[in-house]
Amino acid sequence: MTRYWVGAAVLLMASGLSGAPTLAQDYPTRTITMIVPFAVGGPADITGRIVADIFSRRLGRSVVVENINGAGGTIGALRAARANADGYTILFGHMSTNALAPAFYPNLNYDPQKDFEPIGLAAEYPELLVVRKDFPARNFSEFVTYAKANANRLNVGHAGVGSISYIGCLLLNSAIGIKPTLVPFTGTAPVLNAMLSGEIDYECDPVLGTLSQVQAGVVRALAIAAKKRSPILPDVPTSYEQGLPEFDCAVMYGVFAPAGTPKPIVEKLAASLNEGLDEEQVRKRLVGLGADMIEPNRRGPKPLADLVKSEAARLIPIISAANRSANP
Repeated sequence: MTRYWVGAAVLLMASGLSGAPTLAQDYPTRTITMIVPFAVGGPADITGRIVADIFSRRLGRSVVVENINGAGGTIGALRAARANADGYTILFGHMSTNALAPAFYPNLNYDPQKDFEPIGLAAEYPELLVVRKDFPARNFSEFVTYAKANANRLNVGHAGVGSISYIGCLLLNSAIGIKPTLVPFTGTAPVLNAMLSGEIDYECDPVLGTLSQVQAGVVRALAIAAKKRSPILPDVPTSYEQGLPEFDCAVMYGVFAPAGTPKPIVEKLAASLNEGLDEEQVRKRLVGLGADMIEPNRRGPKPLADLVKSEAARLIPIISAANRSANP
């Protein structure tokens, strides 16, 4: 009996070792679910669907996008973190869900850096400061002056505590030294609708979020939170050239798998994303939406892991202090 069990154990170990390449070769054999932890129609959803299409075409299987909104994206991220680590549930996360969430949710039920396997960075979108069309300030300098004098009368829209729109304006308000009223909504689209109806005065969101409205002239962009101007909004000055470098927020969007997902599957997903980002139609679409394309040396699991760590180290202390000030 002893020889039998020893032999069986050896066979099991051998099959496990030889199964890793086979696992990657066979994967995927069925539909993949990609969780987008934000509402339909927002920047994360739009960009996530572009990435889902890349995976579907490159891997030859359907990729279903599941929007799980709430709590600044952490509800959907938690669902992904607790999913089976088999490559059939992945997360399209961003700077908040996978780097900064601990600053907003002290009792977060997942660890952004320990509970996920980074797959790759997909796009970055610098944030815009956008005001309602009839806002008194006509440029960024006038905005700062007006905001300091009228902070208690200003309403700022955001898509929930911990969302990118919340983070961007928290950084802005902190840099200016104001405490306006923060008004939560269920997503980016409702924030924009509230601005168009005059309920809120300004918001901060990735270029993609308000691009068409800015281009149509129904809202006004006063600053882009980056070192360089956007090629699709060349007339919008940067925060740096307008003297407020503290308002620096280029939102990263990336793909993550639950911790423990086999390395061959992670590598296969990373390779598919990398190849897709080199497709001309993908590049044109992302650039047309206001994204900064990801250079080849910044793609893949390690660069994304490094970015998550560096953004957390840079921004969590600032965000935590600003969040306490905004919500005493």
